Amino acid sequence: MPVDEATRDQIRSLIEGNEVLLFMKGNREAPQCGFSATVVGILDSFLASYQTFDVLSDPELREGIKEYSAWPTIPQLYVRGEFLGGCDIIKELQASGELAEKLGIEISEVEAPAIGISEAAATALERAMVDAPPGSVLHLGIDARYRSSLFLAPAADGEVEVVCNATAIRMDPLTARRAEEARIDVAETPDGPAFQVHLPTAPQLVQPMSVKDLKRRLDAGERFEFIDVRTPEERATASIPGSLLVTDDQVRRLESLPKDRMLVFHCHHGGRSQSAAEHFAALGFTNVHNVVGGIDAWSLEIDPEVPRY
Repeated sequence: MPVDEATRDQIRSLIEGNEVLLFMKGNREAPQCGFSATVVGILDSFLASYQTFDVLSDPELREGIKEYSAWPTIPQLYVRGEFLGGCDIIKELQASGELAEKLGIEISEVEAPAIGISEAAATALERAMVDAPPGSVLHLGIDARYRSSLFLAPAADGEVEVVCNATAIRMDPLTARRAEEARIDVAETPDGPAFQVHLPTAPQLVQPMSVKDLKRRLDAGERFEFIDVRTPEERATASIPGSLLVTDDQVRRLESLPKDRMLVFHCHHGGRSQSAAEHFAALGFTNVHNVVGGIDAWSLEIDPEVPRY
């Protein structure tokens, strides 16, 4: 069925209005298919900020983009108005180095970064490698938003290898650039021991805000967007006066605000709100804050009448 002119104009406007645009199922934070997730992972390794459009939210555009691009599947990537392709093509472009060129990113040889691995982490990694699939080696990945991961995968050409504390770890050149002074450790979490990667050279895109600082700002009547990213059920149990519960409408409103608007996010303990804050920082917002310790810290340090849960 031919795409109608209104949908064609919408697609054209989206492509012309965004330097890098991915038509996908879901969004960058929550892809709804494996192919979309793969392309998001590739783009995340290169770019801190780019735009996505969820085709599941608009059935007419979902079908229209296929005709517009003369490409039968989703996802579809456009860079500076040029259609690059779907998942398999993007993987090929990444492997050949052409994707970095299209994105305007220079990939040059880098020296092995100085990293540290604690004794506890080295022991835990050694145990994990015992059950590694044949041919797999340990990798460190750090994307453009400085989110880190440790994973097992076959060695690839062009990677940098570092040996620390008798542990060999490989990384792609972009990760190697971001990994200087990184330290890998093990920490106890509510779910048991977990690896942690500390990146002291990572840019502070999200500023931590203590509950005492938050209280001072609220009492002074400062104007800022104060967003609660917990569930409605949690908010019914406890809330901080002046905050707004995040909703789809609120997200759309926030995304339309000037990029220098002050945004403050909170959740239960600070983890979910950190992710939400990083999302808006990646969109180009420059005054983004996360409340350290969340509403639990507010209950402990500011207002004991706010229930803990």
